[in-house]
Amino acid sequence: MIYRSLEHRVRERLEALDTAGIRRKLNPPQGIDLSSNDYLGLASHPYIRQRMSEAIMREGCGSTGSRLLRGERPCYAALERRFADFKGTEAALFFGSGYLGNLGVLASFLESGDVVFSDELNHASLIDGLKLSPARRVVFPHLDSRGLRRLIAAEKGQGQKFLVTESLFSMDGDEAPLSEYAELCRETDTALIVDEAHAVGIYGPGGSGLIEAAGISNEVFLSINPAGKALGACGAFVAGATWAIDNLIQRARTFIFSTAPPPAVADAVDTALDLVVGEPQKRRDLLDLAAYMRSALAHHGVPCPSGRSQIVPVVVGENARAVAIAAALGEEGFDIRAIRPPTVPEGTARLRISININLDPPVLSRCAAALARALRK
Repeated sequence: MIYRSLEHRVRERLEALDTAGIRRKLNPPQGIDLSSNDYLGLASHPYIRQRMSEAIMREGCGSTGSRLLRGERPCYAALERRFADFKGTEAALFFGSGYLGNLGVLASFLESGDVVFSDELNHASLIDGLKLSPARRVVFPHLDSRGLRRLIAAEKGQGQKFLVTESLFSMDGDEAPLSEYAELCRETDTALIVDEAHAVGIYGPGGSGLIEAAGISNEVFLSINPAGKALGACGAFVAGATWAIDNLIQRARTFIFSTAPPPAVADAVDTALDLVVGEPQKRRDLLDLAAYMRSALAHHGVPCPSGRSQIVPVVVGENARAVAIAAALGEEGFDIRAIRPPTVPEGTARLRISININLDPPVLSRCAAALARALRK
């Protein structure tokens, strides 16, 4: 057998994951969806499916290349113009995923001599993007705007300063103090970069995210806006000034060297934006359901953080216990996944309850009761 030593090394590491209770498995959806990011139910919306299928017949299945080769299509440019208007920016650029968007932004703009301040709970894609840049990294305590102010004030370097944060954090469902960050960045000439992955499509008067809700659209350098969550499709938009977007076209390797998304995706996202803008009640209903779930959990004595978001975490601590509780809920028909390190910090394994618009109060009440029973075992 070849690669015997390599196989032995890998098997040892897999066994260590088993021992720690953090080895991952691929499990298809089953039961009532309380784990996906399809918050508005748009991934299976009949109007979006129709538009996308029509676009496939018109455009074909694949883009055939990167957008700088033969992969460019008029539908991408039109969608980018629309999304820029949606976010209140001059321009936008469509990437294949939010991960690629984050890597592309951070590797393109952060240079040697710069310093970047990053929330300690930022998503892995932001962390990996920072690792690709030569800028010096300063990690600050989660949502600690006062501590961040002290760190920025202590910075005496001559390079550009950046602040990188999610707007809505995916594992805790809490919100960054974006208004405070914008004020701090304005005072200190710090460029603010915001990942709106779990906020775009839901928050703000027009549904464009928490940047809009905070009224700071003109004070954010760049935002990254994945279309695979509330918008129900795939890909991601980086939105900002025209000069910044042009720089990404020239320098973002994750854009330049990636095959463009299937052209039909543009029609799907365009239709999703129609629904987000045209049906604001869905967004309000979603947050009402999230509030109901928090109330139902409290009624059954299940602790969860306060907040308003559609992400409702129930921290249980031990990895094995989180897996066992998720399995018990699965047996009762609820698809809630256990989230374990390294996705979350050690000792904070949890059930991440993800609310979507297709749920209703009776289902949420039954789920809260089932979770309470599982926690008591």
